[in-house]
Amino acid sequence: MKQIQLKRGKEESLLRFHPWVFSGAIQQMDRDVADGDTVRVVTSSGNFIAVGHYQEGSIAVRVLTFSDVDIDDAFWASRLQSALDMRLAVGLADSSANNTYRLVHGEGDNLPGLVIDIYGQTAVMQAHSIGMHRCRKQIATQLVRVMDSRLKHVFYKSETTLPFMEMENGFLYGGGADNDNIAVENGLKFHVDWLRGQKTGFFVDQRENRSLLERYACGRRVLNMFCYTGGFSFYALRGGAEMVHSVDSSAKAIELTNRNVALNFPDCQRHQAFCEDAFKFLEASERQYDLIVLDPPAFAKHRGALHNALKGYTRLNQKAFQMIQPGGLLFTFSCSQVVTKEHFRNAVFTAAALARRKVRILHQLHQPADHPVNIYHPEGEYLKGLVLYVE
Repeated sequence: MKQIQLKRGKEESLLRFHPWVFSGAIQQMDRDVADGDTVRVVTSSGNFIAVGHYQEGSIAVRVLTFSDVDIDDAFWASRLQSALDMRLAVGLADSSANNTYRLVHGEGDNLPGLVIDIYGQTAVMQAHSIGMHRCRKQIATQLVRVMDSRLKHVFYKSETTLPFMEMENGFLYGGGADNDNIAVENGLKFHVDWLRGQKTGFFVDQRENRSLLERYACGRRVLNMFCYTGGFSFYALRGGAEMVHSVDSSAKAIELTNRNVALNFPDCQRHQAFCEDAFKFLEASERQYDLIVLDPPAFAKHRGALHNALKGYTRLNQKAFQMIQPGGLLFTFSCSQVVTKEHFRNAVFTAAALARRKVRILHQLHQPADHPVNIYHPEGEYLKGLVLYVE
């Protein structure tokens, strides 16, 4: 195995089990180390400290293990079994009412650079590092073995997460006519577009927050901004919403939203979808709603974009505060990792002040149990949300 040596004192974060080695911490490495290679990381004095995947960039090594072991079939099987055991322990796997969950969440499951979502009997696997991409077939083989009869298909989808590499999305296992793209979440059905959809085809991380919205939806007029596949919308409908409007700038998302609403509520007259830019819709709309959902895509994907992102969150939430009826509820979210809970809350508070509305926090929301945060990697806590009562 190729080797990377750290500068003196740069092993401190690894001794605290943080799973990243930054490029500035490296003293030297073997000449033939290439992107995606599995490497041993040693201290300045040559003592072993970790094994991980190397990739040129700010995060140079993503640590797979702090034990000096081979990354072989047994390693992948052990990590995947550990991930499944946790989902079984919290009741997410093997549930008849919910066959949709995240099985592997990168650093949260000690597999940095890898995401695996389960939709019924199909696993959608996504690599966020070249190392995981190179190991995809080996991982898929062990995934099928660990999941046993639970799994019939493994679909690989990394064209968007590794756009600088030549690859095609496709099945690593299974596929064919019996591959059903309808999954179930808390008893509701939805189509999953793992070929062309965002992420792995559905935002699994909002499952519990959608359930919370369902509890508050009865008799309300609901606006679901950035609706994507309509998750919050069909939960609101099941919760007894008087009216639901879904808005997204993507025509494909609106088509999928309408299909998902029809799948659960045939001939529904309470739902209407709009293919429009969110800010333009809010600026032009004269409607007032009792419940508004703001679940935008990440406004900041790196720290350099943080300032503009916070301005965007403030502007967006200000418009929602101005539109919402007295006694209304606002579900507002940020999925930007570089936006902290404090950043987000300050942006929303500023928006409330600018709109001159009295606002109270009812719930502080976060990602669910199948998106765990490694206690040694607090950066993994990316989803922030607030449920606000607006007077």
